[in-house]
Amino acid sequence: MLLVFSLLLTASTLTVIGEILLKLGVNAVSQRVGAFSLDPNVLWATFTEWRVILGFVLVFGGALFWLGVIARVNLSFAYPLLALNYVIILIPSRLLLNETITPTKIIGALIVVVGVIVITWGAANQS
Repeated sequence: MLLVFSLLLTASTLTVIGEILLKLGVNAVSQRVGAFSLDPNVLWATFTEWRVILGFVLVFGGALFWLGVIARVNLSFAYPLLALNYVIILIPSRLLLNETITPTKIIGALIVVVGVIVITWGAANQS
């Protein structure tokens, strides 16, 4: 089970960093050419932005580690653990994107953590 959680943590870390880079990249493009749209100039600017490219690479890398997780445990156990990404993303969202972390978001994150504990605890007791 340690391997599964290591794979999951790696998948989540890569995905969260990738999503932050995607957001930073899209923000940078928006400042130069306008909000994301299907306009060819905007698409070109978006998909040649280094942060967007690297973001996609990291999200894809996270998906590879995720395959390692779902190859080893039931999907009904593993998938809810992805909810931890919502908790993890709060920190870089605040630090790197200057997003406001409200008490409501903190309460929601705590509920997610409790849910993950219940799911993992229940699975451990069934083993």
